[in-house]
Amino acid sequence: MSATVVRKRSALTKGQLPKFAPYIVLAVALIVGAAILALIGFNAFGWGIVSAILFAVGLVSWSGAVEGARKAKDKLATCLVVGAFLIALLPLISVIVTVLVNGIPGLITPGFLGTSMNGVTGAFDNKAVEEGAPVLGGIYHALLGTIQITLLATVISVPVGLLTSIYLVEYGNDRPLARAITFFVDVMTGIPSIVAGLFAAAFFFAIVGPGTKTGAVAAVALSVLMIPVVVRSSEEMLKIVPNELREASYALGVRKWRTITKVVIPTAISGIASGVTLAIARVIGETAPILVTAGFATTINNNVFGGWMASLPTFIYTQILNPTSPSNPGPSDQRAWGAALVLIILVMLLNLGARLIARLFAPKTGR
Repeated sequence: MSATVVRKRSALTKGQLPKFAPYIVLAVALIVGAAILALIGFNAFGWGIVSAILFAVGLVSWSGAVEGARKAKDKLATCLVVGAFLIALLPLISVIVTVLVNGIPGLITPGFLGTSMNGVTGAFDNKAVEEGAPVLGGIYHALLGTIQITLLATVISVPVGLLTSIYLVEYGNDRPLARAITFFVDVMTGIPSIVAGLFAAAFFFAIVGPGTKTGAVAAVALSVLMIPVVVRSSEEMLKIVPNELREASYALGVRKWRTITKVVIPTAISGIASGVTLAIARVIGETAPILVTAGFATTINNNVFGGWMASLPTFIYTQILNPTSPSNPGPSDQRAWGAALVLIILVMLLNLGARLIARLFAPKTGR
């Protein structure tokens, strides 16, 4: 009985690579790749590239010899897809690792999140480098400015973008106005950020007066960049809502505006929230429009409608470009990397918040 089972198994597995074949090929590719790189000058990146090429060639060749051309082509396609994925993932991993390595020392510095740069001069940085004193100065003023400016820009952009997308999907019907709005939204999508900053500065120059730099002006500039993203993402989400849901609501005698607010938007809220998050992530790291419209401050400013205001991107920019102590730029670099890490954490929290909102407000699918 057991001999019959063994023969059946061998017949089923005949002409197939063993399950451990990829691991054997990978081990050999790593060893041979290290040997080749040792001859021409070893480096980790080159070792990875050479090993990946050797792995693909070895696995495809072995598969062709044992399994035939069809399976070999399948293995080649798999290697190419996985390789493309890893190549696309490498820059992201590199950025995260670099920011973590350089940003954690600044983030764990006492007072980094709770103090501003008010009163911090180059003498303090020189003392920190030469005498080992703690690095003074933090990002509280920039963090507060980023939150205020981005929040105000979101308050401006989301209603405008969402209402525009509702008009295009529910009321536009390919009318000339709808086509014109779509055209200008496409144009606004490609506007450079500095142009948005110049527009907001010129707009408030004409209304308020010359030299007007406040967080509100910066929020208007960022809203110019956010609105097209919100419109486009919301429009696509509203389009994928099945027409059967609208027709069922109309059949029950529900008015169109109520159908939109109670049926269409709740159905698409998950995608809309993701689009809003994408728009916020698009502008939260902008530097040029903030410099033009809000300037740069080293003190805390709680009034978004008055006075210059700092943000995390401008804080990073000034700390790198104009260190507090030009002769000892180390503390400034440390603050800049710490601020960059905080900015990445903010974007991550925004994505988590969007997922939570989407889960809470998504339509229930159960009975």
